[in-house]
Amino acid sequence: MSPSAIPTSTSNGHFESDLNLSLRGLGVDYPPFLVGPEALETLANRFYPPSPALKKVLSINRFTGIETRAAIGDVDHPLVNQPNAPTIKELNDLFRVEGVRLSVNACTRAIQEWGGRVDDITHVVSTTCTNSANPGFDHYVVKQLGIRTSVEKILLHGIGCSGGMAAMRTAAHLALGSSYQRKPARVLVLACEISSVLVRSELDSINQEQQTRVGVCLFSDCASAAILSNGVGDDESAEPIYDVLGWKHQIIEGTEEDLGFDVDPLGWKVILTQRVPTLAAAAVSPCFQDLVKSVPELHENSQSPMAADFDWALHPGGSLIITGVEQAMNLTPEHLRASYEIYMKYGNSSSATIFSVLNKLRESEGKENVVACAFGPGIALEMMVLRRRNLGALSTNGSESDESFEIVDTAGAAVHEHLTNGNGVPHTNGTKTTTNGAAAADDCSDADSLAAEAGSSVANRHELNGTPAGDGGRGPATNLPIEDVD
Repeated sequence: MSPSAIPTSTSNGHFESDLNLSLRGLGVDYPPFLVGPEALETLANRFYPPSPALKKVLSINRFTGIETRAAIGDVDHPLVNQPNAPTIKELNDLFRVEGVRLSVNACTRAIQEWGGRVDDITHVVSTTCTNSANPGFDHYVVKQLGIRTSVEKILLHGIGCSGGMAAMRTAAHLALGSSYQRKPARVLVLACEISSVLVRSELDSINQEQQTRVGVCLFSDCASAAILSNGVGDDESAEPIYDVLGWKHQIIEGTEEDLGFDVDPLGWKVILTQRVPTLAAAAVSPCFQDLVKSVPELHENSQSPMAADFDWALHPGGSLIITGVEQAMNLTPEHLRASYEIYMKYGNSSSATIFSVLNKLRESEGKENVVACAFGPGIALEMMVLRRRNLGALSTNGSESDESFEIVDTAGAAVHEHLTNGNGVPHTNGTKTTTNGAAAADDCSDADSLAAEAGSSVANRHELNGTPAGDGGRGPATNLPIEDVD
């Protein structure tokens, strides 16, 4: 076979018709605790005096549309019940135990579904934004899984909520490189986040700086993994989960100050402006159009598919992100049913969420082709087109699949109705809204109506920030000034 006959990513800006890349295994592991909105209020009242900013955040917390969040502990977890917020050393020590444990569980599920041997894994691509130790957490995961020491590892940093998608894009390029060398590639892709224990740091900032940091209402804990294959030497009888057809990475210019996740002595601090939901929704359509044009096999009879011809696995950063993309792309709640489900039941687990959404999506019948999409610092937009195989196959490879969830039967309508007034518009309780989607509030009592809009919109770009396990695994708080919310 000549090199020209071997699949490559793009030619003249277009993907080859058969990249021969596929996801062969998926695994998701959420920690055992699911905490409701009341957990954050309990913790806040336990350690902080009443203040206008805290009152507003707690009001927003009741209206995010999230029913429960996954966390490594309940509201009485010792690390978030110390006199002071945990230090970055304490957070690292905890991640070394809990993060590695979740990661090993998620990877084990993905490997078991794939059916191969750990010795056949050629690459490991990992990401997290809630730990920055050296060696990285992936080093310890590889050791516990028994993967050979010569495996090629890459740990991605600085990409926040888009991390899972960026890791998959990186894995695809590595796999195609192996295809060019006529070598098999079995890439283990891993994302892990523990945001819940950052809650005290965020509450400290709310108390000391009187900022409305909404991220503390949104984030949760999770690890997820996938096995990506380049098809060389694959068992022909084994059916892939998804084929990878193409991808796109795009930076929205002039947005570096809108979304970030900065190191702090007590963990990390989210940077998130009110522009993020609007910027994100506006960027999706041109990115989608460019990506679809670059994948020739999507065009039947010279007809370009519409957004509604796909199911959408959208990173559920917040309800305004989901509903914003839904409206911008002329979608229905059914197209985004998996994103709504995961958001409501588990919250926003940053980089680890996208594989959870893809895992949930395959539980029910739907469109043949899927668009996966996430946003990260930069602002970076990651998008990928996948083709579902074995449509309607029930997944058992994630803790989110252990029990049924109402939305499965209602095809997204119940979740959408819960998050909106039934017309795609987040709840406002009659308050006036501004063009950026934030409700006007003259005093803290108006924050109740502000939540689904201001709270969700911030959530959508959280860029990971955590909250305490006991806090319900709330994620990071955003540094949205009070006057910006009003």
